[in-house]
Amino acid sequence: MTRFDLQLLMIFDEIYKTGSVTRAAENLGLAQPTVSIGLNKLRKHFGDILFSRTTGGMEPTPHAQNVIDDVRAATAALHSALRHRVVFDPKEGEREFKVCMTDISEIVLLPKLLNYLKRHAPTIRIDVIKISTDTPNHLQDGEVDLAVGFMPHLEAGFYQQKLFDQNFVCLAAVDHPRIGATLTRKAFLQEGHVLVKSSGTGHSIVDKIMANEGIDRKIVVRVPSFLGVARIVAQTDFLVTVPERFGTAMANQEKIRILASPIRLPNFSVKQHWHERFHADPANKWLRRIIAQLFKA
Repeated sequence: MTRFDLQLLMIFDEIYKTGSVTRAAENLGLAQPTVSIGLNKLRKHFGDILFSRTTGGMEPTPHAQNVIDDVRAATAALHSALRHRVVFDPKEGEREFKVCMTDISEIVLLPKLLNYLKRHAPTIRIDVIKISTDTPNHLQDGEVDLAVGFMPHLEAGFYQQKLFDQNFVCLAAVDHPRIGATLTRKAFLQEGHVLVKSSGTGHSIVDKIMANEGIDRKIVVRVPSFLGVARIVAQTDFLVTVPERFGTAMANQEKIRILASPIRLPNFSVKQHWHERFHADPANKWLRRIIAQLFKA
């Protein structure tokens, strides 16, 4: 037989134990004809009658006696596999999660997550990997567990959950010599700008909108990440356009001001992303639940 189901093995074992097709059917909760049909399939498969009718009941043949141990081992293994449920307990054992993040998320989200883990799951470790154009492949291959940030380019095969919406703002030094409480479009175009090269994330949307509207900023310096821009702005008279939560975090550390952008820019959603292969994985589900609990608006 090309298909051999668990029920046939159970029929074999039950007839062996009870010596009766009728009692086997009762014990298995099956109709007697179903058990008889199953026995016929077993006989055909093994090329042996397996059980002979005697005054004492259905007696196993030597072949049935030879295979009963294997049959019982197979049913036990199948039952074990069907009962098996992977359980993840973050308080027992150690686990390292690999999480792709933008440098902004490292500043805005990571400290809060780490503080939660220190209190509630101290054996859990986080390995942060920078989001890049390779991130979708890393998620798919299981090289990383989760990606958190603004990644509109992820396509089919990925799940996502929105955590919160963001908008863009401008940052300027507190003592900027020419910019006061508000930032005008004229001043925006006249001042020098810091530009962050954000490969692999959606923050390049700012550059695309500026280009589409014919807005030509005076780009004075291009930097590879957001990590140093607040310090640069605080100590120069340059401007930078950043997500608002990042700007708020930086305003608590540097002498900078948050200003509304005079250029209309769209809001965007920060999400957590994972591949469908790991959607039901208990450990992945736990981490996603914690991140949603901490950051979902």
